[in-house]
Amino acid sequence: MRAQHSEIPALVLSMHDEAVYRERALKAGAHGYVSKQQLDDTVLLAIRQVLAGGTYISDALKTRIVAKFISASALYTGSLSDMLSDRELQVFRLVGEGHTTRQIANVLTLSIKTIESHLEHIKHKLTLESAAQLAQRATQFVESE
Repeated sequence: MRAQHSEIPALVLSMHDEAVYRERALKAGAHGYVSKQQLDDTVLLAIRQVLAGGTYISDALKTRIVAKFISASALYTGSLSDMLSDRELQVFRLVGEGHTTRQIANVLTLSIKTIESHLEHIKHKLTLESAAQLAQRATQFVESE
């Protein structure tokens, strides 16, 4: 939509409340992001703000963005959403939630070999040496959201 109609403001309404999805939507050109859990006056506020030419960002996201800039993690050169593909991020999140490779393959309707390939790419991109390190990092990621 942004490629063909860049003048139209976009507000994303999603079932996902994770910060990663909000960040990706905003990076892709959306002018706001509202999760379905916020279906009260927030949606109307977001629509009005976007139609007025602004950007809607929830208070929680504002706090997170500010914290990112003033914390030591601001020195980190890239976020996971920048480093991993959408599918790799899905696999990473499922690992962090405690799913096995077989369970992840079933959830995503992919082969076990494909999941193993994604896990190897994730380990390489995050410079992790073992599956245990990957699981620990994924768990920390899920707990920090």
